[in-house]
Amino acid sequence: MNTGKSIDHFGLSHLINSVFSTLNLDGTTDYLSLGQGQMRECLVLIDGMGQDAINKFSEQFPIFEDIKQVKTIYTDFPSTTATSISTLGTGVLPGMHGMLGYTVRVPRSDNRLLNALKWDERVDPVIWQKVPTMFERAAIAGIAVTHVAAKRYEGSGFTQAALRGAKYVGANSIQEMVTAVHLALQPQPSFVYTYLNNLDSAGHSDGVGSDKWLTAFEYVAEFIAKLKQSAPAGTRFWITSDHGMVNSTEQIILGQDNQLLDNVTLIGGEPRARHIYIKPGAVAETITQWQEFFAQKVKILSRQDAISSGLFGPVVTEDSSDRMGDLIAIANKDLILVDPARIKEETSMVGHHGGVTDTEVAIPLLLT
Repeated sequence: MNTGKSIDHFGLSHLINSVFSTLNLDGTTDYLSLGQGQMRECLVLIDGMGQDAINKFSEQFPIFEDIKQVKTIYTDFPSTTATSISTLGTGVLPGMHGMLGYTVRVPRSDNRLLNALKWDERVDPVIWQKVPTMFERAAIAGIAVTHVAAKRYEGSGFTQAALRGAKYVGANSIQEMVTAVHLALQPQPSFVYTYLNNLDSAGHSDGVGSDKWLTAFEYVAEFIAKLKQSAPAGTRFWITSDHGMVNSTEQIILGQDNQLLDNVTLIGGEPRARHIYIKPGAVAETITQWQEFFAQKVKILSRQDAISSGLFGPVVTEDSSDRMGDLIAIANKDLILVDPARIKEETSMVGHHGGVTDTEVAIPLLLT
């Protein structure tokens, strides 16, 4: 399977293919040279735990002394949960699975946005994301596949789109989750995917390194320690993330004291990675306007430039192209581009992600 990255720059598509290759799933390759295990594999995804966070803060938590850093891998663009977990779930890059950001326009709709994490009952998740998931493929092949995460995610549009095919076990407390993972790992071969979002939530609200964030990191450390203690013999726990996070100190409100929205019909994406939808006939003019206004502060790409440069991977389906902004704006350093309709929500957040800085895209691959 073509995952679209060079062999020295591995991502989440390589990781999920490699893990399932160790379970002998047909059509997969062990890109990361994980080697054969004992047919019990668990992938732990800690939302928002970038490599930068591990480098700066992990020594405060003893469990990380017992965890091996396998390598640093990298998210694809945009470095955001909806896209990264879809890449993990499908084993292909965003241009193929079509989950191109936090929000994108629904083609041939009344100019409305689909929020990938909250979904929209008018959109069928299986039609929106057509690629068979790795979980579906593994289950068909006789691997016991289980998804352990908060009860509120079960049955959500996003879960159905990106992660369908696993047996879902809803669990909210650490102990519930650890117990569910332990039970799910009893068969051989077995694979468990489990997910925590408290670190990401704390980073958004209070910032990376804040007291609230460090408390959340302590919770993550406790979760990992208890998973390790309860693991059936022969289990390997692969620990990774979907993105890192920057604390923003600079913002520009689109359309406030500037003319950037004169020809814009819809604002998608998120503050570090925007999909901008433009009135017909005004695309070239608007792209030039944005490039001149932002200069080096923001990377501005037309849809065609985004596709030809491989921003979303070497293959971009017609569905993906239809959903993509006419203009893609990627903020540099720690700048955020604020939607004027969401000023309070977006400016109240300290931590952000979605862009292409090392802090946002470098994520750890750990083994315990």
